[in-house]
This record gives sequence, C-alpha cells and structure tokens, in this order.
Amino acid sequence: MPPDPAVVALYIRACASGSSNSAGARGGKPNTVSTIERRLSALSSSYSQAGLPLDRSAPAIASVLADIRNTRAAPPRQKEAVLPEELVAMIETLERGTLRGLRDRAMLLIGFAGGLRRSDITGLDLGRDQTHDGRGWIEISDKGILVTLRGKTGWREVEIGRGSSEATCPVAAVNAWIRFARLAKGPLFRRVTGRGKEVGPGRLNDQEVARLVKKTALAAGVRGDLSETERGAKFAAHSLRAGSAA
Repeated sequence: MPPDPAVVALYIRACASGSSNSAGARGGKPNTVSTIERRLSALSSSYSQAGLPLDRSAPAIASVLADIRNTRAAPPRQKEAVLPEELVAMIETLERGTLRGLRDRAMLLIGFAGGLRRSDITGLDLGRDQTHDGRGWIEISDKGILVTLRGKTGWREVEIGRGSSEATCPVAAVNAWIRFARLAKGPLFRRVTGRGKEVGPGRLNDQEVARLVKKTALAAGVRGDLSETERGAKFAAHSLRAGSAA
C-alpha cells in the first residue's frame, strides 16, 4: 500500500517515546534523533524500491521530526578536520583492486575535493533527472567533474579539477569506479553485494560515508596521540568538508 505520512509520523513519534521498541510496551528506551532519521531513511528507501515514494517533506512527518529534533537533539560535536596527507594515508588502507575499494576511494576523494556533505556524496546520480530521490548529478569532462547539487536555498555547482597524481585524483577515482562497476544510469554510489563482486541498484545510505571516514582514519592511525575511543568520536563525514576548507 502507498505510504501514509500520518502513519509514518505516528511511528517516528513512537520511536522517540520508546514505545516502538517492544511491541508497544511501556518503558522502552527512546531512540536517538540519528536513529530515528536512519529509520526514516530506510523506510523511504524501501518504499522507493517498491515504486511507492514516501514524501518526507509532508507536513505530518516534517512537523513531528522538527519537534523531535528541537526537544531531543544533542549539541553537535566538533569533528576533526582531515588533512591532505592524512587523506592519502586513509586511502592506502582500502582494498586495492576490489569494487568496494574503488567505490570507497572515489567517495573519499570527491568528498574531500568538493567539500561535500555525506548526503551530497550519496545523493549524486550519473546524470541529470535520473532518479526521484537524487540530490544532484555529475558531469565529467577533460577538465574535471562538475557537480550540481540541490540545497535548501536552491541549486549550486561545485567544480572539481583533476589531481596532479593519478593515485589521488578524484576524477580518475570516480571514472574507475564507474567503469569497473559498469554503471550507466542512476545512483553513482551503491552497495557492493555478492561477496564484493556485484553492485546493487540501490543508493548507498549516507551513514556509510561517516562509517568509512571513521574506519579509515582509525586504520591509518590519524591522531594517534588520542585513544581509539577519542579518535572514533572525532572523525565523521564532516571531517572531509572541514579538511577541504582548512
């Protein structure tokens, strides 16, 4: 059945109160704002794959979500900026010659070079107007990549030039991912399935970008002067944007 925004709104409010965690039993642990947003993203993705898009901007959903954010959201933590030499070390921790490694390399490099948000990265399509849930698209030329993004205040363009080294060139990395993943249309960054040998049709969740940054930063020993727990809390997808602006 088509998704009913009013029912979805009731569900996320139940998540915030904790009554959705144990078949409606009282005293359940309330979900965090990030968990609720991930569940809403999962619902939207599932409905989309079934050909029944969920309008997350519907008043019933938007008002409940805004209320939850205002009353439950924790103050944002300052994320550590990733420096160019640290990014190189992070890339070196990725698996070479694998689809997952090629995809992750492309995401890190285009995210850093363009100062993109995690939702910008995973919201990209291979071309204009190819999906209903896309946030933008890429155009590759001899000069580099032109990224067109939809934001809260309208459309904007980000130009990403070719790197001086093939190993750290965002254009080369994106081209390699597209070629070996055999992509022609739709979402640019997708899940790698089948034990790393196949590429699924669905768009990658933006939380995967945050996990990727954190995982590679830890593996590369970035900020080794801190404990692993402290380092894990300091690095996320915003570290790419912060590093590009540094």
